[in-house]
Amino acid sequence: MDYETALGLLFQPEGRLDPYPAYDVIRAHSPVLPAMENQFFVSSHALVGRLLRDPGLRVADKRDYDQFWPTWRENRGVASVVLSMLQTNPPDHSRVRRAAAATFTARRVAAMREVIATQVGELIDEMPAEADFMSAFAYPLPIGVICALLGIPEGERRWFRQRAADLTVVLEPISSEEEMGRADKAGRELEDYFIGLVADRQRAPREDLTSALVQAAGDDDAVLTGEELLANLVVLLVAGFETTTNLLGTGLKILLDHPAQADRLRSDPELAPAFVEEILRYDSPVQLTSRFTTTPLDLDGVAVPAGAMLTMLLGAANRDPARYPDPHRFDPDRPNIQPVSFGGGAHYCLGAPLARLEAQVALPLLLTRLPGLAPAGEPVRRDRLTLRGYSSLPVRA
Repeated sequence: MDYETALGLLFQPEGRLDPYPAYDVIRAHSPVLPAMENQFFVSSHALVGRLLRDPGLRVADKRDYDQFWPTWRENRGVASVVLSMLQTNPPDHSRVRRAAAATFTARRVAAMREVIATQVGELIDEMPAEADFMSAFAYPLPIGVICALLGIPEGERRWFRQRAADLTVVLEPISSEEEMGRADKAGRELEDYFIGLVADRQRAPREDLTSALVQAAGDDDAVLTGEELLANLVVLLVAGFETTTNLLGTGLKILLDHPAQADRLRSDPELAPAFVEEILRYDSPVQLTSRFTTTPLDLDGVAVPAGAMLTMLLGAANRDPARYPDPHRFDPDRPNIQPVSFGGGAHYCLGAPLARLEAQVALPLLLTRLPGLAPAGEPVRRDRLTLRGYSSLPVRA
């Protein structure tokens, strides 16, 4: 197929089902592909990695949305994302990111290992002999972990799953009016919930992430506004859930497709970090992200003007043969695996260490506790381009 057909396939259901052949054609034609007016698709590992770390690039923020979509605040799903650190530039991004990073610490994440292991064990014990792995495990584990981190009572966690799933369509380049309506409803309901949770933590702080963020917003020299606190609580919940769910579902599917590798991980759980990095490279839970230029750039001989949109194809970069020989082969023994799945630079995913930890704990435990785990039917992928994963993954234990 030619590169124009390949690019078009990414925006069709059949292309999103397996985008990797299209990525190969696009990358081979040019690592920087001019497309629609003032828009470029970047597909090489070297360029994607470099651009993600370039402080001269920016994300679309609320001022941009004000220009092309003046009523965006009326959709509270959109507002939650745009007002969060995901869609904020310096100096506001630097201020908000520092506050979030000071509370979402490596120590706090590391302390979650036992919580994760306990929840994994409980979910395995409750899993029927035949089950949809996504519903029985891949959705409830990340929801349970992020809710425990935020201090959300256990009995209220099931309520979050559908709302979080409905809101993530905001991150997709293509969506229907119906989907955006559900995102608005989910955003409103999540905002209402967090308003109540914030008020509770203001009255009675606890040892949880919500209390720490409330304190950062309530100090005399407050670094977070109330609006920013609310938006970032919603995004921490949604982003912490969706990407990890996709990582777990995709990871198990890959292991079931490669039984010899699954046997290795079952017999030596210490291999888990390398396995998780290769899963992230092989089939990234996040397939693309965008930045905008502030000055003209020369990218491998392609002139990119100021104000251009760069869509970085993370999934294509992770399978770039110039960086990873035989890139379509799953190989946890690859040296120096460095997937760009969690972004890079100032906008590197704050929850990446937690997502990695959940997968590193969960996958070996699943294989050892359920040694007969096997496919029990055809999996169904979600029809998404940005967030790649399964809606259903039938298994039997």
